[in-house]
Amino acid sequence: MTSFLRQDRSAPVAIWLFVVAALVLAMVVVGGATRLTGSGLSITEWKPVTGAIPPLSDTAWASEFAKYREIPQYELVNRGMTLAEFKAIYWWEWTHRFLGRLVGAVFAIPFAWFLLRKEIPRRLVLRCWGLLALGGVQGAIGWWMVSSGLSERVSVAPERLMVHLGLAFGLLAALVWTALDAWAGEARRPLPSPWRRGSTLLLGLIFLQVLLGALVAGNHAGFVYNDWPLMNGALIPADYAGDSLWGTLAHSRGAVQLHHRLLAYLLVIVAIGLALNARRSNYLAADSKALVTATAGAVLVQALLGIVTLMAGTPLWLGILHQLMAAVLLTLATAFAWRVRRV
Repeated sequence: MTSFLRQDRSAPVAIWLFVVAALVLAMVVVGGATRLTGSGLSITEWKPVTGAIPPLSDTAWASEFAKYREIPQYELVNRGMTLAEFKAIYWWEWTHRFLGRLVGAVFAIPFAWFLLRKEIPRRLVLRCWGLLALGGVQGAIGWWMVSSGLSERVSVAPERLMVHLGLAFGLLAALVWTALDAWAGEARRPLPSPWRRGSTLLLGLIFLQVLLGALVAGNHAGFVYNDWPLMNGALIPADYAGDSLWGTLAHSRGAVQLHHRLLAYLLVIVAIGLALNARRSNYLAADSKALVTATAGAVLVQALLGIVTLMAGTPLWLGILHQLMAAVLLTLATAFAWRVRRV
């Protein structure tokens, strides 16, 4: 029995994965602050190893500042910035990158240890390798995103920000799901559940909303149309259409904000509908009902927070809180989707 349990589940492995998920959550929050403070382009080179050491002398700081003064963001947005002001944005980006390195180390080192001790359930080993690979890809995508703002733009390309944030949230969900699998063990005889489709729909809509939110952030669309429920007094903003279909979907500030609003309304309807149906269900377990109720509550809180953030002109603390709540919401929806598959 001991051997079977060792192969099927592992509390230490689950705790390790939950810790990594918490660090990814922290990185999402710091990444949001980095974006809102305009700090993401302050480090103009990608040095995965040596970049872990920040400038330690006046000469090193002068060198980093000189590199920043060569990019369009300095010339067109921050011209005249002092070294002290540069240090303020530099530390945000450096902390974001440091957290990325920390996440990699906290994943890779225990992973190697657990592999050597054969403590990872065999059905999860390949999945953990996939998580490690995705983490590496995320680092490369982060630089791909930053590089889009170093030559011709004063900020990163919105679609690249969407890919970067989407992968971060995807990793968060995958880590939570895998941690739950490691904690609970394999479901012996999973039963078909009518709630699987509903939970998958809810999780998919939340993830899509995160992607739309990234486009809003990448286009700085939270700083326009700051009334609600209309947009400058209209149902459809005047500048909705871009110069092409992709220009509308990814680069029109009016369009991306409208799409984000509309999906929020749909999410509220779906989440509340699922929660109400769950209360009447004799099929769902009590913890599943609690999870879907908590998810629906989080959807409502996030929708209200989005409205307040927008109408307040997206101040730093509200923008960070809105992004943090999105991660919490995705985590709850992931746990609900995982739970209904175990019946």
